[in-house]
Amino acid sequence: MGADMSGRGVIRRAVAGQRRDVVVGSLLGAAHQTGEALVPVLIGLIVDRAVVRPDGGALALWLAVLAVVYAMLSYSFRFGARAGERAAEQAAHQLRLDVVRRVLAPHGGAEAGRPPGALVNVATEDARRVGALNMALTLGIAAVVGVVAGAVLLLRASVPLGLLVLIGAPALMALGHYLARPLEHRSEAEQERAAHASGVAADLVAGVRVLKGLRAERAAVARYRSTSQASREANVRAARAAALQTGLMLTLTGAFIALVALVGGRLVLSGSIGLGALVSAVGLALFLPGPIAVLAWVGAELAKARASAARIADVLAAPGETTGGTTEPGPASGELRLHGLGHAGLHGIDLTVRPGEHLGIVVTDTAHAATLLHCLARRCDPDRGHVELDGTPVTELAPAALRSALLVAEHDAQLFDGTLLDNVTAAAPAGADPQPAMDAAAVDEVAATLPGGTSGRIGERGSSLSGGQRQRVALARALAADRSVLVVHDPTTAVDAATEARIATGIRRARTGRTTVLVTSSPALLAATDRVVLIDGGTITAEAPHEDLVRDHPVYRTAVLT
Repeated sequence: MGADMSGRGVIRRAVAGQRRDVVVGSLLGAAHQTGEALVPVLIGLIVDRAVVRPDGGALALWLAVLAVVYAMLSYSFRFGARAGERAAEQAAHQLRLDVVRRVLAPHGGAEAGRPPGALVNVATEDARRVGALNMALTLGIAAVVGVVAGAVLLLRASVPLGLLVLIGAPALMALGHYLARPLEHRSEAEQERAAHASGVAADLVAGVRVLKGLRAERAAVARYRSTSQASREANVRAARAAALQTGLMLTLTGAFIALVALVGGRLVLSGSIGLGALVSAVGLALFLPGPIAVLAWVGAELAKARASAARIADVLAAPGETTGGTTEPGPASGELRLHGLGHAGLHGIDLTVRPGEHLGIVVTDTAHAATLLHCLARRCDPDRGHVELDGTPVTELAPAALRSALLVAEHDAQLFDGTLLDNVTAAAPAGADPQPAMDAAAVDEVAATLPGGTSGRIGERGSSLSGGQRQRVALARALAADRSVLVVHDPTTAVDAATEARIATGIRRARTGRTTVLVTSSPALLAATDRVVLIDGGTITAEAPHEDLVRDHPVYRTAVLT
């Protein structure tokens, strides 16, 4: 985006990036509008020169000219619309990439205070609206040319009729808009009700598994029938309002054309203009409301684009959670050190995790556990002390480089719509074999429940899986990433005891020679570690193998066995 992260900057970039297509579309659109304006003039000439005074040769000549004009306006519209649409789609696509790139940026921060649905809306609907401004510009420029061409041709045909049309057409559009405002509000309200009813129905369908579990199918069917009926009725009312609005505009347009014909007829009878001029004037009167309406539409599109551009700019300009370092680390040995770390309830945490060590950490306060994970993942920097990876403070490491060496797999990690295998290999090195990670996380049992096995789809956020199955797939994904340092938070809280014991052994085997930190209270996982550190009250209060702490430390025993 460069230095300008404002809404205007977003719009400027969206237009400037597709300047060539916008210019081409505008020129071809202008040619189309000019051709449209010439059609009634040519018909008027045919009437005067080949119909009023019958002349077969002149008729053939002017019909050929009219055919050429029709061919020109047809092809100019086709290729102009293609250029404008291409400019709109490419700009929207680039904006979507910019938003997604910012959301996924290693320094984070774009998602702060924004629910996922809002970010999705920014990356889709807002990007589409800003991109659509390119199409609006091409049509708007062409409409200006059409209005100017129509005005010039009208005044050449008849000054009185030209003035009547040039004054009356904008007045007609303004009057139609004013009279239709109550209908527009009603239509908008009905559409909102329809959207709400449809949303309720969609939520109901999404929760059908839960409803089945509660044996509430009958109530669900009744509610779905009610909301579906409400949606249908709201859509019918919205269609009626839109039909009334359209009918009103057609009535006003018809009355205006009748007035033009009446005035023009009197001018013809008085000998002030010819019949051909009247035909041209009436045709231009029918033509001009079109480009004038396009100009009004362009104004509305610009307003929507400005609002959407401001939302996109807010995301792109969102401050990062942390400032970026610049150091690129060498080959990571996997030593992790915390020096006097203090932040949000943690006090003076001094801890060294040796390369290749399998360490357990038990934190008695869940808020302190979240703070520790955020500091390790560098989602925040501690108020005091620092974290080192292989002797280098993580604040000095480039965010992307840090995440390529250290992975913090949080408890609430989300899965994605796609196949089970795609989810497991999402962060795996190219060409790596995911099977060891899947074996370690007992994902083979999950695959056995899916049609297609590992190629079976798991639904949005893994909706087709149980909680324990989702945890196993998320753990397999973390293991398959094969980072030098892996920090995992409570990976088996929804898994049965037998599977948990298998996973504890599997993690140990899969991470042999790699530094692994398990932040958990699971006895099975902790029993498979080299040592366990207990953090109670925000400080380290004990450090020993799991068996010794269970035997000798009451606080630890309470934390992991109750």
